[in-house]
Amino acid sequence: MTASDARPKLLLVDDEPANLQVLRQVLQDHYRLLFARDGHKALELARSEAPQLILLDVMMPGLSGLDVCRTLKAQDATRAIPVIFVTALADVQDESQGFDAGAVDYISKPISPPVVRARVRTHLSLVRADELRATRLEIVQRLGRAAEYKDNETGWHVLRMSHYSQILARAAGYSEAQAEDLLHAAPMHDVGKLGIPDAILRKPGALDDAEWEVMKRHPQIGAEILGDHRTGLLAIARRIAIAHHEKWDGSGYPEGLAGEAIPEEARIVAIADVFDALTSVRPYKPAWAVEKAVDFLREQAGKHFDPRLVESFISQLPAVLEVRERFLEAG
Repeated sequence: MTASDARPKLLLVDDEPANLQVLRQVLQDHYRLLFARDGHKALELARSEAPQLILLDVMMPGLSGLDVCRTLKAQDATRAIPVIFVTALADVQDESQGFDAGAVDYISKPISPPVVRARVRTHLSLVRADELRATRLEIVQRLGRAAEYKDNETGWHVLRMSHYSQILARAAGYSEAQAEDLLHAAPMHDVGKLGIPDAILRKPGALDDAEWEVMKRHPQIGAEILGDHRTGLLAIARRIAIAHHEKWDGSGYPEGLAGEAIPEEARIVAIADVFDALTSVRPYKPAWAVEKAVDFLREQAGKHFDPRLVESFISQLPAVLEVRERFLEAG
């Protein structure tokens, strides 16, 4: 194993050296291999070496494979490492115990080399997919932070309005996964402000007509930054970025969309964004009382906002105010 070896790292655990030797022969050409002959050594290597996958015997003296798996899943540093049991125990009850302990798969002894290689490839592919999703989310969040540095809005505003958007999405019938995607995409709504000159973005007074026309370009700039995607988090973020200033009655910008022609994610974010802006202190205004902000949402239902979503938002006001209290602006 060399420092430049980029092959995935596997931890093989079995108290029988002959079984480890068989697995070595099957896997050594394509993977870096670590070996442990007891549960304690397996836990030590899992923590120190962070393998991408563990192949684990069940029947071992001292700590059994089930004990090892439960311990791995109870620790933050090792919880995400997938575990495949390699065992002669193959009845339904044994498999059920293994899956309950946190294993992702079972391979029966005596092993079939093609089966072992196929299962390992499959689960490493799933690990890679999870890593890519996590990386993509991290990039999206950091782009959102970059936009905050350009704007007068604070990170607390972005955090609150994103959670408000998630709450409203759930109330509108989104699944938990869809509502979570909206939570992560909402911070990107103003990323287009990265392309607006600071002299306009940070102007203390009202914008003149020419400056306002420049400011109104930020939704389109945001869409260009995020790019074209058919599905996924960036596709949601793009729909929000380009349409969060559209209005239900068609008087918004940049395209003058009306009603349900406005993407629903953007209609949700518009309500969450405005409510938090109204109820927060800004250099140009004090915070509005919650009751006054709710009255404004109702007054603008059917004009600025989707009336159905306004009522859904108001119905979730206790949850919204709980988030508001949790993420109050510092100072």
